[in-house]
Amino acid sequence: MTSEVSSPALGQPPLLGEQRRPAKEVQRLDRVIIRFAGDSGDGMQLTGDRFTSETASFGNDLSTLPNFPAEIRAPAGTLPGVSSFQLHFADHDILTPGDAPNVLVAMNPAALKANIADLPRGAEVIVNTDEFTKRAMTKVGYAASPLEDGSLEAYAVHPVPLTSLTVEALKDSGLARKDAERAKNMFALGLLSWMYHRPTEGTEKFLRTKFAKKPDIAEANITAFRAGWNFGETTEDFAVSYEIAPASAAFRAGTYRNISGNLALSYGLVAASRQADLPLYLGSYPITPASDILHELSRHKNFGVRTFQAEDEIAAIGAALGAAFGGALAVTTTSGPGVALKSETIGLAVSLELPLLVVAIQRGGPSTGLPTKTEQADLLQAMYGRNGEAPVPIVAPATAADCFDAAIEAARIALAYRTPVFLLSDGYLANGSEPWRIPEIDELPDLRVQFATGPNHTLDNGDEVFWPYKRDPQTLARPWAVPGTPGLEHRIGGIEKQDGTGNISYDPANHDLMVRTRQAKIDGIDVPDLEVDDPTGRGQVLMIGWGSTYGPIAAAVRRLRTQGHDVAQAHLRHLNPFPPNLGDVLGGYRDVLVPEMNLGQLAHLLRAKYLVDAQSYTQVTGLPFTSEQLADHVLEAFDV
Repeated sequence: MTSEVSSPALGQPPLLGEQRRPAKEVQRLDRVIIRFAGDSGDGMQLTGDRFTSETASFGNDLSTLPNFPAEIRAPAGTLPGVSSFQLHFADHDILTPGDAPNVLVAMNPAALKANIADLPRGAEVIVNTDEFTKRAMTKVGYAASPLEDGSLEAYAVHPVPLTSLTVEALKDSGLARKDAERAKNMFALGLLSWMYHRPTEGTEKFLRTKFAKKPDIAEANITAFRAGWNFGETTEDFAVSYEIAPASAAFRAGTYRNISGNLALSYGLVAASRQADLPLYLGSYPITPASDILHELSRHKNFGVRTFQAEDEIAAIGAALGAAFGGALAVTTTSGPGVALKSETIGLAVSLELPLLVVAIQRGGPSTGLPTKTEQADLLQAMYGRNGEAPVPIVAPATAADCFDAAIEAARIALAYRTPVFLLSDGYLANGSEPWRIPEIDELPDLRVQFATGPNHTLDNGDEVFWPYKRDPQTLARPWAVPGTPGLEHRIGGIEKQDGTGNISYDPANHDLMVRTRQAKIDGIDVPDLEVDDPTGRGQVLMIGWGSTYGPIAAAVRRLRTQGHDVAQAHLRHLNPFPPNLGDVLGGYRDVLVPEMNLGQLAHLLRAKYLVDAQSYTQVTGLPFTSEQLADHVLEAFDV
């Protein structure tokens, strides 16, 4: 983090009363990383989300990392119950939520203890002293108060009685003390908004909208928010505020908004359905972290979207496959355990050769595992997790905003090649957010398809008939015949069909032909060559990844290049089939490193297919890599 000093202080007019503003120093920074942490009931996700929204509207580049407990209501004041939200924002292009926070807001002892080890020396720590009671500290293993025993001497600690200050600000609101205390997260948000010169109008508008039916609660939260701002202006403990300029140079021209991965993916599905001129049908069963897609798509009936919340995962994909048979752009959403339940119907979709998007938002496993933590350990399940030879294309987004484009690409493949397609995101992308440039309609691909309308084959006797498995010679896709079209009646089901006619067939040679044809269809999917970022052409080490490892890998490569090391980077969007030039790319480097949030699944596939010594660097902590971690490993393991 770099800075320069500006004086006199910048800032916004006082929000309460007519207090005289003391002159305070303003430092200009190029970036900062903030982490809000507290109990799962303290509103840390809302606080972080509002700070993020105002930061996005200000024009900074940003990246976020929400982190919350798996339990709906974890025990208050305990380490497992800590919820946090990390935001990295800057005046330039950034790639990750940041390695280590420059500022920690700790709402209680558990939040402090769970997060303090992540802070570098000199970091600022804002502590809610009201919660540091003997009982609360004992609950998390503090024998003495960390605010008094010298254990925090390496940090710039700001003790702030957030709870009591909030209650005092709301003494005339008419709210009970317990209700008033709940607004302490808004006090903290106001303080941080002053500290980093964030806009305030959007948050006030948001609160009035969110609590429109409870105007007293809305005004109480706004009052607490303003009180936090004014506290920053008037207290002597905060002598410095910070300014991070907009990142206008980092963005191409256009209209931007802040977007999470699941929201971007939802919008991508809606856009794909409009570009295909097909209704969008979602068959889904709620599961973390995929449920947000169901919630979002249910709001868009005006775009021809139909959502069906089934009683289980099997019914959800069965309904979606039925919608595909009926001529819809069909989608089912889930996470790892749900993919296992859907596997039989995915195999049926392979056999029926119908377009179906299987959106899997990966999380920590196996079984229930870590439902609110990220992982990318379902690649081999997506690749092979069905009985028989049942190949399925796999597409993986690289960033939260990229989920929009990846959804459209998955839809393109499904519709053009009449096949189910896996779209593999993960919890890090799903819940994280970043600026997204809203595309113009003419920038989106034309995904329209032609349904079968009549006979497509002439028999030896001259009769014209419809053959449901007569294929397009280029894509090997079979015709898509909507039920009810006169003359196009045909049999469907999981038993093997005869090539062309679609009649049931147990002929060994026909089965061999159908299996190989389905594989050839997937192998022949048109995907672009893999692009390699190797500006000098002298790199001997290639870091290659997939999915959400893009940001940490790219940031690590930037770090290494800044230190004078030539390191190349490549990132895979298409995992089945692989890009046609992948073998040549891998063969062009002395060392290939594959960072993954699993135990080496992509590395296994690369070694098997291309016979290269792809070396794994893995972790399954439920958290993404840091750029420093990856850069240090490269320096330790390779001659660069």
